[in-house]
Amino acid sequence: MSLKREIRRVVQRFGIDIVRYPLNDPLARTVKLLQNHRIDCVIDVGANDGGFASSIRSMGYGRRIISLEPLPGPYESLSGKAKRDGNWDALRCAAGNAAGEVTVNVSGNAGLSSSVLPMLSSHTKVAPNSRYVGSEIVRQERLDELLPRLGVAPENRTFLKIDVQGYEGAVLDGASRLFSEHAIAGLQLELSLQPLYQGGIGYREVLDRAEDMDFTLVGLDPVFADPATGELLQLDAVFFAQRLS
Repeated sequence: MSLKREIRRVVQRFGIDIVRYPLNDPLARTVKLLQNHRIDCVIDVGANDGGFASSIRSMGYGRRIISLEPLPGPYESLSGKAKRDGNWDALRCAAGNAAGEVTVNVSGNAGLSSSVLPMLSSHTKVAPNSRYVGSEIVRQERLDELLPRLGVAPENRTFLKIDVQGYEGAVLDGASRLFSEHAIAGLQLELSLQPLYQGGIGYREVLDRAEDMDFTLVGLDPVFADPATGELLQLDAVFFAQRLS
């Protein structure tokens, strides 16, 4: 019996199995990209309860993670996970184009669809449980001011993942110096194929901005679809700056 098979047999006694993650799994593919591009710091903006960070950790990404989540409920869960990980920092704040305070609309689906922006009926029609149920005034930071304070330097290989429901443009504006200094090696953004938030950035603008910053699109994965029609509404896009490869 091979060593790998013997190890798998032993751990199965405890109700655990060891399997190889297939690259048709979006998160497994993202981790492969992080490893291939030698990423040593992931900035997780709009982290919610830390699901993205926990997943990439479980799939083999072992370097630094910094998660930002402004809402108290999800942040409590996020911070608990981060405290059990020696290389994961959690901050309770939003990211945007100015330091100060901002009002976040809280969605009814465990905060997953929360946004600074008003939600359109095109969103609530498809996902009624995503309706806003309250709001929170939270601290907001510019990433190009925050990250240097946290010890993130241009020589790091930094991957910026943004999940902020239409507010991506403001987050990118607040990281303008990081991009001008070529301090961001990779980028993940949500693309909305239809307007879902009032004032939200459209998918064409996202693609144009990424291209203008010399980022190359390397991955697309479905995120949100209309269950009645099958129409895709949102997807995740992953980009890397090829000059830094």
